[in-house]
Amino acid sequence: MYKFILSILFILLFNPGFCQNGKILSKKMIDITETPIWLKVTEEGQLKPEFEHLNKLNFYAIIYQSDNIKVRGAIIEPKEDGKYPVVIFNRGGNRTFGQLTIGSLIMSTSKLAEQGYVIIGSNYRTQDEFGGAEINDVLCLTETVKELEKADVNKIGMFGWSRGGMMTYLALQKSDKIKTAVVGNGATDLFNTLEFRPIMETKVFAECIPNYWENKEKELQNRSVIYWADELNKSSSLLILSGTNDKRVNPLQADTLAQLLTEIDYDFTLKKFETDHFFTGYKAELNQEVITWFNTHLKH
Repeated sequence: MYKFILSILFILLFNPGFCQNGKILSKKMIDITETPIWLKVTEEGQLKPEFEHLNKLNFYAIIYQSDNIKVRGAIIEPKEDGKYPVVIFNRGGNRTFGQLTIGSLIMSTSKLAEQGYVIIGSNYRTQDEFGGAEINDVLCLTETVKELEKADVNKIGMFGWSRGGMMTYLALQKSDKIKTAVVGNGATDLFNTLEFRPIMETKVFAECIPNYWENKEKELQNRSVIYWADELNKSSSLLILSGTNDKRVNPLQADTLAQLLTEIDYDFTLKKFETDHFFTGYKAELNQEVITWFNTHLKH
């Protein structure tokens, strides 16, 4: 019995798919008029018409606990009282590149928040393993939201962009709490990424992934959903958005995953747009696709 208890404790403490805590350590309301994004969303001190919806939202910076590490995050929620579905937003980039800020969260998710959603996102821990132990920083947010008065913890979705798409696939592999997810231009095969964009190996993979050169094949497979698509939570659903002119993530990776998901009868939809990695020229369409998906698959 003693050995059994020790083995259970070992699994709970060291399994990278297990979230420890998620407790909010600090929460501060942010006045966006005092942030850099204010100049981008206003004209002569007034919100531009396309950003007037920001008047309906509150913004917070948080620090929360993940594996006894303090992790920074951000929240957008409707000002009006009520219980709202939750969408966890997974940022792209790595380390300090593409960091999550109130401004970046506004640009990515404020239109969704206006429709009646609590949005919460993580900046991931400082020691970024690009899909390694910091997946816990995402999983822990399913516990963090239990402390948010307006969050309906029975309705949790996820939205990941670029590297955040990889994090979303990992979350769907390791958790059954995500009811539905949206991935935009997310890598599904890191071996193909090496061929498509070789600089990623020396500048990101080798610098972030522990013991990369010794365990290259294993670590890249662990981060590539095409090798474990059948392990994705079967009760969830997935919208994949792909820019056919993407120069950062090979758009053919979305097609490869779609074929695998079709073979295992997974509930998914793939939509393609003639645009780049950032959906340039298609931001309105992007917002509408995301809103429609979550309204259909999470809110209702």
